[in-house]
Amino acid sequence: MKTIFLLAASLLATAATAQPIPKDADAGPVQAASTAGAGPFKAVVSAAHPLGSEAGLAILRQGGNAVDAAIATMLALTVVEPQSSGIGGGGFIVYQPATGPLGTIDGREKAPAVASPEQFLGADGKPMPFMAAATGGRSVGVPGSVALAAEAHKKWGKLPWAKLFEPAIKLAEGFTISPTMARFIAFGQDSLKQAGPEGRALYFDQNGAPLKAGTTFRNDKLAASLRLIAKEGPDAFYKGPIAASIVKAVSTADANPTAMTLADLAAYKAEVREPVCGTYRQYRVCGVAPPSSGGVGVLAMLKQLERFDMKGLGKDNPVSWHLFAESQRLAYADREKWIGDPAFVAVPTKGLADPAYLASRSALISAGERMAKVQAGMPPGAPTARVNAADNEVAGTTNFAAADAQGNIVTWTNTVEKTFGSGLVAEGFVLNNQLTDFNFDPKDQGQLTANRVQPGKRPRSAMSPTIVYDANGKPILAIGAAGGVTIIAQVTKAIIGVLDWGLPVDEAIALPQLIAIGDRFAVEKGTMLEAMIPAFTAMGHKPVATALPLKLNGVQRVAGGWRGGADARGEGRPAGY
Repeated sequence: MKTIFLLAASLLATAATAQPIPKDADAGPVQAASTAGAGPFKAVVSAAHPLGSEAGLAILRQGGNAVDAAIATMLALTVVEPQSSGIGGGGFIVYQPATGPLGTIDGREKAPAVASPEQFLGADGKPMPFMAAATGGRSVGVPGSVALAAEAHKKWGKLPWAKLFEPAIKLAEGFTISPTMARFIAFGQDSLKQAGPEGRALYFDQNGAPLKAGTTFRNDKLAASLRLIAKEGPDAFYKGPIAASIVKAVSTADANPTAMTLADLAAYKAEVREPVCGTYRQYRVCGVAPPSSGGVGVLAMLKQLERFDMKGLGKDNPVSWHLFAESQRLAYADREKWIGDPAFVAVPTKGLADPAYLASRSALISAGERMAKVQAGMPPGAPTARVNAADNEVAGTTNFAAADAQGNIVTWTNTVEKTFGSGLVAEGFVLNNQLTDFNFDPKDQGQLTANRVQPGKRPRSAMSPTIVYDANGKPILAIGAAGGVTIIAQVTKAIIGVLDWGLPVDEAIALPQLIAIGDRFAVEKGTMLEAMIPAFTAMGHKPVATALPLKLNGVQRVAGGWRGGADARGEGRPAGY
């Protein structure tokens, strides 16, 4: 299995320091999609851990709306899925109320004031090995999840703030470790042991062995943190004793101690941003703006395919998947060159989503053969000069989606980056390693990259929470994924499955995955795509079958209410009433 994951990493890595698909990813051959509990429901939550879905459902049953449920789910996943996400990380939310405008909030982490463009270069001036850079204090960005949740609750929430913490607090008082969590503790033990004492104390037994599946897990420090934030609001996280503990963990880490300050945390703000929207056939598709590349990336992949009869070709046709691969190659090339934090670099967001520009990119795609070479385009409004910013984003993360009986719908992608983030734990929660999403080498061919490290900057992300609307403007699908750089392609595939191939959301999620970036072409091992390798080869590709880091969650409007979909490759499942 390790060989498979390492092969995937070598296929898709786009920089010497990157490990976009690490060997710890949730991956494996697609299993038959489980429709048990899929719906229809009046209200539903879908998360990557069943206890996360149940936490959100509990809030819905108490009269909360979709945003309330999503906040409760995020908090619960901090407890039960700490390897992937939590309040020590950050993310992006997309929310469509039953009445009123669509809203998005950017809760991406920020680099502390001490950060510098050269911080991931070694003494020899070369990029550090990924794990050496990611473990400990150097990689930790100022967390954004609590600020995002607070902003979302202020704008859209219904129940009292403290009520949303109750399911997570109860879980922190004791739950059973799942086989998936145990596997990740075992895999991530090096980071947890090297980074600091709190992680060592929390995730290992008295003999120093990783905790096993079936163990009753208590996280008393996290329960106390959640109670304090529930009582005092986000300031308890960003300005109080919790903030002091974060600073201490980062600045005194056993590995790579770094001088994050209380001022760094106190200055953090979640950003309300304009969504990125466009059309695909008769549908409208909306996602998040930079520093995420998800909104423009998903839209580009879809729009570039619009002139092809994907429905007529069907899901069992190699040509469909070839076209999807070629569209990915174009979109990922634009991502590497143009996307960064818009507060620091000029990002041609409107140009990248411009229908005429995407039509010109689509014209490069042939139904019969592979493009010999793919380069970034020149969208309207783009700077005249820009070098590529190769990708460092690794597989990890989580997504959850919710819809309530009043018609509100939300999707939220949240992450601490790699397995157990930096390996650091403060007051019971894992601290992220998001700064390794920046380019380790700040220059390419002597020119500064858009995604270099800078103080106060947010690293580029692939997170792609997306809402789709029908021709009448009614939201019909909310979806998102985990898996590093593969996220954009995963979300696009699921949307094609629903819109073009007429599949329910759970079956669209279960479709096999193909990832094509640059000259690399990976198909999910053990699926029908592996049988298509001769056809892909005949079109000029060099396909390799491998395990991929795949984990999607979504909700879909259907006759009678909502349907939930959770990836059968993992342990998640929807919950509704």
